[in-house]
Amino acid sequence: MDKVNTIPQTDKDICCNVCGKQIFMEQGILKEDVFEAAKEWGYFSKYDLEVHKFNICEECYDNFIKSFKIPIKVIRKKEVL
Repeated sequence: MDKVNTIPQTDKDICCNVCGKQIFMEQGILKEDVFEAAKEWGYFSKYDLEVHKFNICEECYDNFIKSFKIPIKVIRKKEVL
């Protein structure tokens, strides 16, 4: 099984895994949002029992979802809990 290349990150360093842009943070608070993903792979895949995590900035996210054959479903919220 091939190992996935990883770039060490600290809690203070958040970068877009697509373009490498550093996400602006001030006093431990993100000043822009990112798409965070985590996938825990099970059996019957080439990534058996690995957990993959990544962040995507909004610009890269927009480009990513434009490539989808089936558009994403958007649900609007009225408040944040």
